[in-house]
Amino acid sequence: MEKICIIVTMEQEEERVDKVITEEVASLSRSFVQKLIKEKQLFVNGAAAKASQRVKEGDSIVFSIPKAVEPDIEPEDMKLNILYEDDALLVVNKPKDMVVHPAPGHYSGTLVNGILYHCKGNLSGINGILRPGIVHRIDKDTTGALIVCKSDMAHNHIAAQLKVHSIKREYVAIVHGVIKEQDGTIEGAIGRDPSNRKKMCINEKNGKPAITHYKVLKRFSAYTYISCQLETGRTHQIRVHMASIGHPLLGDEIYGGKTSKFRLQGQTLHAASIGFIHPVTETYMEFQAPLPDYFSHLLQVLENS
Repeated sequence: MEKICIIVTMEQEEERVDKVITEEVASLSRSFVQKLIKEKQLFVNGAAAKASQRVKEGDSIVFSIPKAVEPDIEPEDMKLNILYEDDALLVVNKPKDMVVHPAPGHYSGTLVNGILYHCKGNLSGINGILRPGIVHRIDKDTTGALIVCKSDMAHNHIAAQLKVHSIKREYVAIVHGVIKEQDGTIEGAIGRDPSNRKKMCINEKNGKPAITHYKVLKRFSAYTYISCQLETGRTHQIRVHMASIGHPLLGDEIYGGKTSKFRLQGQTLHAASIGFIHPVTETYMEFQAPLPDYFSHLLQVLENS
């Protein structure tokens, strides 16, 4: 059993206890929390919680959940596009249609399967059996640079940089519509979509602060090629932010809401460069991930049309 303790913040005061928990632990559903309450396995300040109980700042919410039985993840010999590697870490250029770490329905063919084989198991263990070496991730259909850590020390060092937003992450994307201004900044807290927990949305009440800077690289007749630099790293941040200003990513079936004449497999988004302080040498390093062929070809098609 895994014991979880949540201390209610000022912003969460007067919210229902089940809502607070699902905000803090995204993997838990409201129905699962209600089941814990019904079985008197969830406590607020030491007393069994009630179904619609509202909480106050400083309240202590304590409950336990059974630990998931994690399957054995098999190393797989696959061709990895490695941009850099040393004894502490490696930087991988992730291809399209590759899931970063195993999850229900994807226990093979993931980046983790590949790096387990490549690194012969020498990976950080902080994120558990399913995510060895993984300190951050990008979506299945997003391509580009990703850091993989070989030791817990390297993992903690990179994670600390991610926490204070000091890692430089630049993406390129193609969006619907022609952006008139040359550059801009989008600020909007991102959280779970209340009506669809599989999606993210601008959620100022329950979301976490998010800032995206964008710059126009090239304008086409109906699309714009942009670069985006992240100050924060929220789930689906660029996809949600660009859609929020009326310029969703080309190919984005979740946030796009627009069809295109191009046969694409998910959003046109590429993690083009990543820069960080090396955990051992303490020197700044930056790596560029070349555009995938489909992206370069698409830019050429847009240029010619």
